[in-house]
Amino acid sequence: MRTGAPPVGRITRRPDYLAAAAGRRFHTGRLTAQGRLREAETAPDGSAGLRFGFTVTKRTGHATERNRIRRRLKAAVAAIGTDSADQPLDVVLIGRREALSAPFEVLVDDIRRALAAVTKPKPAGKPGGPRRGSAPPEREP
Repeated sequence: MRTGAPPVGRITRRPDYLAAAAGRRFHTGRLTAQGRLREAETAPDGSAGLRFGFTVTKRTGHATERNRIRRRLKAAVAAIGTDSADQPLDVVLIGRREALSAPFEVLVDDIRRALAAVTKPKPAGKPGGPRRGSAPPEREP
């Protein structure tokens, strides 16, 4: 029986993809990562730690190209191993066309950097500052 970190899980439900999209983002020319820290309880599929979801849009290319990009991203995630598998984190990787020709080591490095970026807590807003979309205060003549 294995001990230590739990295995890396998969995101399969649309609400989990949407929740990850509301979190922090990390961009490279090869991929975009969206992620959020989950609550400490287990996910609906029973996994308690790190979960990945993979998306490649139709704009990227034909089905064979999209599948190759997705397989390369999955292999890069597997190559990282279970370094941060114990964190309750959901990460969605959106593959780009450049992921087809990029060296594999670069993809692995991109995913490591993405994990570090999406796990940072969001900075708190300035208290008392103007809200997005609100009008500036009126000046008196």
